[in-house]
Amino acid sequence: MIGMREWPSHAVVLPGTGSDAQFAAEAFAPALAAVGTSTEAIEPDPTDVVASYEAALDAAACEHGPIIIGGISIGAAVAVAWASRNPGRAYAILAALPPWIGPPGDAPAAASARYTSRRLVDEGLAATTAEMVASTPTWLAETLTRSWRAQWPDLPAALLEASAYTAPDREVLARLRVPTAIVAAVDDPVHPYDVARIWHADIAGSSLSTVTLADIGADPGIIGARAVSALSASLER
Repeated sequence: MIGMREWPSHAVVLPGTGSDAQFAAEAFAPALAAVGTSTEAIEPDPTDVVASYEAALDAAACEHGPIIIGGISIGAAVAVAWASRNPGRAYAILAALPPWIGPPGDAPAAASARYTSRRLVDEGLAATTAEMVASTPTWLAETLTRSWRAQWPDLPAALLEASAYTAPDREVLARLRVPTAIVAAVDDPVHPYDVARIWHADIAGSSLSTVTLADIGADPGIIGARAVSALSASLER
């Protein structure tokens, strides 16, 4: 039996599309600290988002040995893809708001990223940010206003890259043998609950916890709290 006292010392957490390291740290670091694991939140390189995430995972695993990988949206997809290729280097996965399965197609998160990229190119950062703020919960608008500004002027390309990313398909999910805790928002139209349910069904031994967008707005740390609690329970069995 693997107990909590044996959790690794290091975790790497990956933000969602257009988001940043600060939000990923807010989501995961408090719960991981409670089990004695330090958190390294990765700032995406908007000129090559996925490669920057994978390079950070490679470097951390080389330095620290098996790591916990947390990810939000595309960060969760990259986490699972990397762990499937590096099972001995991944201790566990904390996957929040899975975006899609396999090719993105017309998945809401991919469509949203493509739309936002076009608006940024056509209207500029200020106008597109104002449009986003007007239609987005306050907590998310504040996060994206900060992260979009930091990633400008490469943000449109980063969003297009994310929107074209091929996530793990059902065969990859079914082969995964890394302990995985999935957190889904039941009222998030951009990250449909049904995607998380399929991830959970296909990943052997995974757990599935739920939150609402209001829960995340009140405390982003609920993402990590739900994931770490579920993972702790499964590891103690």
